Amino acid sequence: MDVIIDNLPLYADGLLTTLQICAYGFVGSLVLGTILGAFRVSPVAPLRWVGTSWVNVFRNCPLTIVLFFCAFGLPEVGINGQYFWFGVTGLVLYTSAFVCEAVRSGINSVSAGQAEAARAVGLNFGQSLSYVIMPQAVRSVVPPLGSVIIAMIKNSAIVGAFGVGGDLFAVGQQLSSAQGKAALPVLTGVALGYLVITIPGGLLLGWLERKVAIAR
Repeated sequence: MDVIIDNLPLYADGLLTTLQICAYGFVGSLVLGTILGAFRVSPVAPLRWVGTSWVNVFRNCPLTIVLFFCAFGLPEVGINGQYFWFGVTGLVLYTSAFVCEAVRSGINSVSAGQAEAARAVGLNFGQSLSYVIMPQAVRSVVPPLGSVIIAMIKNSAIVGAFGVGGDLFAVGQQLSSAQGKAALPVLTGVALGYLVITIPGGLLLGWLERKVAIAR
């Protein structure tokens, strides 16, 4: 425990950087995944094809490959930037596929009669989705979306392996490799850092799930 206590400020900085990665990843994947979920149920065939193709590609591709593509492939086509943003981009692209499926399942859980009633009063697809279907689908989306978010937080450790720097994974590398600290206490500190994020996050998502649960 001396290793953890002596390097507590370093672990705290790593925790904050990891929280930044997770926050950007959550917002980006939620926005992109919701748009793709709407594509998946769209009456427009090309949009359905885009949504289905996106899910099939990114959901069946390892996160490591997506991150390699963002970190080393994008600069080769003239897209340059910090590894932090490359890592966040890869995490968003990967996670959005799972968010898309969670949103699609929530939309499909709403009775078809709701969409028919929306069309009967003159609403188009976008309006019926925004004002009628999505507000009801939220209750069904929360449970699977919570699992996706927790998985994304844990996946952020892989982002740290691509030179992001400053996150919990990088702190573990710095202490064990550069400073020669014993691996077991160093990794214990890293694991505790992720638990500080995932456990309260899981409790919050559980509370939210109960809050919006459909009475049966």
